[in-house]
Amino acid sequence: MGDTERMKEIVDYILKWLCYGDEEAAARIAYTADEKALETHDLIIVPNGLLGKQLVVPELKKPEFEQPAKGKTIIRTDIVYATFFFTSRAEELLVDQRDEHDRFAAKYSILGKRSRTQIPRLDEYARLLLKQLDLPLPAPGFGHVYLTHDIDAISRYRSLRGALGGLRRGEYRQVWEALNDIHRDPLYTFPWLLEQDARLPKAEKIYFVKRTHGRGYDYPQYSLHGRDYKRLKHMLRHNDVFLGVHGSYYGYIPKIEYSRMFRAHYLRSDIDHMQRLADAGYTDDFTMGFADQAGFRLQTCRAVRWINPKTMQLTPLTLHPLIVMDNTLSQANYMNLTEDEAYFLCERLIDKVRLHHGDLCLLWHNSNLTPDTYHRALYEKVISCI
Repeated sequence: MGDTERMKEIVDYILKWLCYGDEEAAARIAYTADEKALETHDLIIVPNGLLGKQLVVPELKKPEFEQPAKGKTIIRTDIVYATFFFTSRAEELLVDQRDEHDRFAAKYSILGKRSRTQIPRLDEYARLLLKQLDLPLPAPGFGHVYLTHDIDAISRYRSLRGALGGLRRGEYRQVWEALNDIHRDPLYTFPWLLEQDARLPKAEKIYFVKRTHGRGYDYPQYSLHGRDYKRLKHMLRHNDVFLGVHGSYYGYIPKIEYSRMFRAHYLRSDIDHMQRLADAGYTDDFTMGFADQAGFRLQTCRAVRWINPKTMQLTPLTLHPLIVMDNTLSQANYMNLTEDEAYFLCERLIDKVRLHHGDLCLLWHNSNLTPDTYHRALYEKVISCI
């Protein structure tokens, strides 16, 4: 495919995506500086000349538009380029700063202020387009609700290393109880999670299973052939749960076996990693949230196909925006919110997703539901407000 054809494919996809998949609506839009196009189209978006040529951070402002005639609109803010910029993660090519886990964090982004990460700006652009085309706005609701859980550890005490660690800390009773009954292990919170998730029968439940070598930040790696995991897998399958792949902290991408859904450990990925995912055959990535701030990393709450900003290719990999992760809310080096503050933020973000008929993707870890955190109580309240 030549450069011209590749750019046309990207523009056509973005216009259709902005119109919520409506091909007829997208066909009424021209992406051109030639205002004569209004003779055959109802709306034109004037390009800034940067798409495919130069990376520049778009301005975060309300789009400028004119209506030279009834039913005709000129948008002079290049919202096609803005859509490409945010959904492709192109900003990561302009900023060298990374956090302690080599991640592009919200604090380094143009979206660094919390008020900016909490606005799905591209979905607001989409509403503007539909209004100017005199089309109905999507009804409030959810396209999908994804209740996702990363299984970083199945248990605390049921491995040799875990049991010895507990004994060294003097946790004799806890170790003994967990070894005799996995349901007594503090990290084995899956029955409670399944009970909560069942309150939303139409939601899609995805548990991401860790596939690593268990070293460094990948510790612990539970055995996928062991009795505990096999029993858990049977329980999850019995409760209509989908299994996804939880990749290694160190960038290892397992070959496709049981799932084409992927989430990176520690939300640690970059543009080259995304391309390797696409090349490996993964079709759906659920990594796309900032670890340090909840909200809309891609400036949208709707699934979108990834465009590689290095090669300007529209890939088959679909990105599912991650709206809220439990750790993001509570950790002192992230948002450091109280339970009430966290709930208020979750409620506001959920309302925004509902308004734009987007996809609500939440991430709660089974290992974060221990008595020393507020995440069990918070998750129960969040489920109630969906």
